[in-house]
Amino acid sequence: MFLQIHSLTSYHATLLNRDDAGLAKRIPFGDAVRLRVSSQCLKRHWRESLKQTIPLPTGLRTRHVFEREIYPRLKQEGVEDSLAKQLTLSLMGLLLQKSDKTAKPEKAKKGKNGHEEQAEFDFEEGAGTEESSAGDLRVKQPILFGRPEVDYLISLLKACAEEGSGAEKALQAKLKGDKANFKAMLKAAGHGDLYAGLEGALFGRFVTSDILSRSDAAVHVAHSFTVHGLDTEVDYFTVVDDLNREEETGAAHAGDMELGAGLFYGYVAVDIPLLVSNLTGCDTTRWAEQEPADVRKVLTGLIRAIATVSPGAKLGATAPYAFSEFVLLETGKQQPRALSNAYLQALPMRGDPLQAAIDALAKYLRALDAMYGRTSDSRSVASTRAFDADLAPTNSLDASIGAALDAIFPPAKA
Repeated sequence: MFLQIHSLTSYHATLLNRDDAGLAKRIPFGDAVRLRVSSQCLKRHWRESLKQTIPLPTGLRTRHVFEREIYPRLKQEGVEDSLAKQLTLSLMGLLLQKSDKTAKPEKAKKGKNGHEEQAEFDFEEGAGTEESSAGDLRVKQPILFGRPEVDYLISLLKACAEEGSGAEKALQAKLKGDKANFKAMLKAAGHGDLYAGLEGALFGRFVTSDILSRSDAAVHVAHSFTVHGLDTEVDYFTVVDDLNREEETGAAHAGDMELGAGLFYGYVAVDIPLLVSNLTGCDTTRWAEQEPADVRKVLTGLIRAIATVSPGAKLGATAPYAFSEFVLLETGKQQPRALSNAYLQALPMRGDPLQAAIDALAKYLRALDAMYGRTSDSRSVASTRAFDADLAPTNSLDASIGAALDAIFPPAKA
């Protein structure tokens, strides 16, 4: 079972997502180059919004979880400073290195192209040694830890600290085993199934640790792009020195940034059985048997974030806030497919561009259905413009979300 979310959102003069040169991101598609917003950028802003709206444990994506969470909280629990640090360093080695490695930084390996490949987890220089300071309790790559995971690890270290001189051996004994054993200990300790937090349940977590569990992404996000060709301009700006106006007749500083306006098509597909499994810990084959209340809240929050949360670049200079004016929700067991090819030929910007984009999407959807048969079981639309009623009814966003979720989780019969 899948939920597919298609959206059309128009932005005025903005710089939503920049590349390494400070220019607006772009991508060639079909017959034209388009403005683009990366999936990483979109997910970042959706995650921050969901943290405020969904009452479920979140996660920490950071290099500093050992330094700023585990170590100081362990001391707050009454563990003596040197022992707290020693246990935290031991935990780093046990969690972040493969079982056939030591707690020392893993050496880079030669890849197929002859270049050195970075180890999946790598400590800062000096970390993991007796001479390292508290500030060295970090890894070079950010790692996603769920709040339940962090809370459990702190309680585990506190319990091991009570063993005194045998604390490290006790920790090694506790964490000896595999991912399944660690997840079982987490659950038995009452720290729930969201071991990687809500972010991990939605967007996944990749780790190569023997102990930490990988979480597959249940939400698949495409890069959004403009339905028309790229059209940007360079905006020049100046700064006047308020205390030197008599001597300085020109600007004290001049700069520039690339701005672009556009109508963006966005696409997201949600693997419902995997999402339910990530949220509840059930087997994916038994997703339909689970209580759907939390899953419905998560999906409602996600859809609303997609429709209303904007990328946040250049807030003070461009106020890049916009709501989607078209949202199509599809559900069904069919293989997901984007409708991006509705814009393979860039739309001309004349007349009502939004209505033209909606009409092009409807035309392409009808063509797919004619070729393959109906490509989703249910459809619902929220739109400020007219949409083909034969394809889907148009309603408010809340009503459309409710219809889509009822199709996935049919209400119990009275």
